[in-house]
Amino acid sequence: MKKRKKAMLTEVIIIVTITTIAVLAMVNFKDYINKSEAIKFMDRLSTVINDYKENYGAVPPESYIQQIKDDLQGSLRLGGLQYRSRWIDFDSPPDTILAYTERNYRSPFVGKGFIVLRLDGEVQWMEKKEFKQIFTTQQKPQEIELLKKKPF
Repeated sequence: MKKRKKAMLTEVIIIVTITTIAVLAMVNFKDYINKSEAIKFMDRLSTVINDYKENYGAVPPESYIQQIKDDLQGSLRLGGLQYRSRWIDFDSPPDTILAYTERNYRSPFVGKGFIVLRLDGEVQWMEKKEFKQIFTTQQKPQEIELLKKKPF
């Protein structure tokens, strides 16, 4: 092969490699932004729930959350929110999972897991295995029966 053809082939390989890396980076960045926005939504929801608790002395019912959640910024990135107010007692510990949503990102850097809102207002990302371990210890028998019909 002549020098000119080798140089052109090298340039094409470099361009294809850079393009591939850029596309993968964009997908990962998009998933990271979606995860961040969903976490911010849960933070906003936490604020609303804490305000409600201060005013009424208990967590809001699910119907209240359904009414307001679409008005909160970032709700489109959240997915299927599972709110557990009917399973929360007055003696529930502060680290009880109050709300969660499962997120399955294609990115190997973001991955699959759950965005969790705890009773004390803490919001965090949990890997699927960790979530299931914690969640199963906090479930009531009636909730387990209900989830058998529609598992996460």
